[in-house]
Amino acid sequence: MDNATIWEWVGYLASVVVAISLMMSNIKKLRWWNLIGAALFVAYGMAIDAIPVALVNFFIVLIDIYYLVKLYREPSDSSTSE
Repeated sequence: MDNATIWEWVGYLASVVVAISLMMSNIKKLRWWNLIGAALFVAYGMAIDAIPVALVNFFIVLIDIYYLVKLYREPSDSSTSE
């Protein structure tokens, strides 16, 4: 299996992971899966010299990290009860 074929499969894997992320009802799981998929797309884009693919997915990685940090810093709403 040559390098081009390996990177093609990384692209397919990234697509599947992003699709899986969009099926998540839990926002934390969605963000984690989407982060993994976007990171794979960054690697894929760099490997095939598709800089726009790499850049937009790098931006998505940053967005996912931002919201994950925000989600984990928020106090849980389940602790407030009347």
